[in-house]
Amino acid sequence: MTGLWWALAALAVLVTLPYWLPAAVVALRVKVFAWVNGDEGIPVPGPLVDTAAFRRVYGHPAADGRSRGAALSDLFWYWLAPGPEVHQEHLEPGPRYDEVARCTRLILTGLDRKGWEDLVGRRAGALFDGWTRPGARTGTRAVRLRDLMMPLWAEVYYELVFAEACPPEVRDLIVANADDVVSALKCTRLRHLDRRDDLTRYLERRVAAGSVPCPLPASFTAREQAYYLQGTFFNTAVVQMSEAMAHLLLAIATHPEVQRRLRSEADDDAYLGRVIDEALRVYPLFGVAHRITSAEIAIEGAAVIPVGSVLLFNYSEYQHAGLADGEVFDPDRWLRVTAREINHIPFGISANRACPARGIAPGTMRVAAREVLNRFDLASTAAHTRSLPNRGPCLLTPRQSAFAAAPPLGPRLVLLRVRDRWEGLGRSVVQLLLGSYMVWDARRQRLCQRYFAAQPQGADS
Repeated sequence: MTGLWWALAALAVLVTLPYWLPAAVVALRVKVFAWVNGDEGIPVPGPLVDTAAFRRVYGHPAADGRSRGAALSDLFWYWLAPGPEVHQEHLEPGPRYDEVARCTRLILTGLDRKGWEDLVGRRAGALFDGWTRPGARTGTRAVRLRDLMMPLWAEVYYELVFAEACPPEVRDLIVANADDVVSALKCTRLRHLDRRDDLTRYLERRVAAGSVPCPLPASFTAREQAYYLQGTFFNTAVVQMSEAMAHLLLAIATHPEVQRRLRSEADDDAYLGRVIDEALRVYPLFGVAHRITSAEIAIEGAAVIPVGSVLLFNYSEYQHAGLADGEVFDPDRWLRVTAREINHIPFGISANRACPARGIAPGTMRVAAREVLNRFDLASTAAHTRSLPNRGPCLLTPRQSAFAAAPPLGPRLVLLRVRDRWEGLGRSVVQLLLGSYMVWDARRQRLCQRYFAAQPQGADS
């Protein structure tokens, strides 16, 4: 009997592994990262700065440092290479940042609202029509939503920058670059700089040939201009919009009642708007944003935050705070409470370099979502977390009458759930190992620290 009990206990441990081991590994990974990075950083919200003071501290003029003076910056520069020294998010305040921000605004505002909606609708239609036209592969497909969306945003931002349709081979370069960046950031794969360098060389050739019609920072070298385009549009824009759409579509796929309402209220942009707002609230695109203080910041009823402090602004914790069910996806909460009662900063705060695409992203997400919903039914039982390391597993079924008699998805959804849980088990271990290595390697290379050490004292980055 003793042997039987041991066998049953071992079986119970094995069967339940996917439900407890990934969380334990994540907790261990956080401890390893904290140990490698040292004691640097003031969490916000946290013991010193509570939720009520989050916005005031985030928007404080002294919370303006981006990279210089934070060891954590070495890690972000490592993940965003090549060209992190001219990445808009990581430039220090000064003339170079002002020039970059001006170019980005000019490019993004080159299209009005209708122009953006037409561009996204046209590119989405062309991509997804290939899945539903006669002769295409029929039936339900298993996809990863982030992978599904990356080619769309690669084509959209290419056309925005170059004012021409994106060739398939260049789209592949952009997708490979963006996928490598985001996979390294999530520690699911090591960096492959050759994938990124291929895109850099392509952009350098376009810059050298004078065939980039959009504004470029005039004070930059040709290589820096290529890095600017790569970092701003073909890293950040493609990655963030693909992640945002993956979160939105996965939330719809895992909430059938929401999908039914979206179809029955197809002409109601207000409901879709609430669904988008709620997806961005529950699953913010940014995890932790760090800022370095350039002067002291006084906190009411607390000690002063010293100059040179590294503030770690936790978007998830802030946006979930103040609500009894802050982690629950509920689009109708926006009807029950006012926007002022919800901590919602999906694109940052205007006083501290908000996302330059904040006025464009929700509208383009709405158009892309409609294009998908018009063509497919979505279903998923995959885990949905803010970091989305599983890339959003989902079943897509074309919404044509020919597929009305498609077999029920129950067995496939059960299989998807089981597979996702077991993949999460292996992935969490991979993230622990690769993440620990990349943190160590980033601290060894010290890309950020070495860059600023080579700059003349007081020089703008």
